Amino acid sequence: MIDSTAVIDPDSHIGKDVSIGPCSIIGQDVTIGDSTWIGPHVVIKGPTKIGTSNRIFQFSSIGDDPQDKKYHDDKNSILEIGNHNVIREFCSINRGTEHGGGKTIIGHYNWIMAYVHIAHDCNIGSHTIFANNATLAGHVVIDDYVVLGGFTGIHQFCHVGRHSFTAISSVVVKDVPPYLMISGNTAKPNGLNKEGLKRHGYSSETINKLRKAYKIVYREGLTIKQALDALQTHLAGNEEVAYFAEFIAKSQRGIVR
Repeated sequence: MIDSTAVIDPDSHIGKDVSIGPCSIIGQDVTIGDSTWIGPHVVIKGPTKIGTSNRIFQFSSIGDDPQDKKYHDDKNSILEIGNHNVIREFCSINRGTEHGGGKTIIGHYNWIMAYVHIAHDCNIGSHTIFANNATLAGHVVIDDYVVLGGFTGIHQFCHVGRHSFTAISSVVVKDVPPYLMISGNTAKPNGLNKEGLKRHGYSSETINKLRKAYKIVYREGLTIKQALDALQTHLAGNEEVAYFAEFIAKSQRGIVR
């Protein structure tokens, strides 16, 4: 159902069984997939593509211009949102910039709570949880199953690895390797996200190997190169440890430590 007070641009594309609430505005070049629910007073600006079965709550601003001084009405400026996401009240999600790759991307089954800001050119995976007031600067990459505590701030160009967890008010200025718990301003590691790994079906054997990998990197006083060499020597053959080591080796900003 589309409320009679909603403003829908004729150059938008609305799927089947879409609900759009009172006073919401759907702009030019916006595509909304089937069975998506949009509450009252939501503004969606294009070019934006939204998948199926999403829920976008009141007063959210989706797909507006990037907050970037280098942006000047770029032709290549897009927002893509996948399927089954929940976007709560007062969230702001900006489109990409031409110099940053052109796209802001959000995957599937994400739970984005009130007042979250996702800036231009961010790339968000799937099954993430962003608690209230989490804020992402431009060009941030968030992998699958990441949980951001309330008021977490992520510096531009940071990469947060899968199954990691940030405590409330964490300030992240470097890359966060997968499977970690971090907290503080600036954020420091606080061990392995064991409970999160258990909840997602990781075996005790894998969790123990990841604990050993964590100790090698964070508790033995080694340089990054020495730690990576030790991981290869002592813990080779485990897929999760290999991903942990690969993430650290490829980090451009350095890792939280």
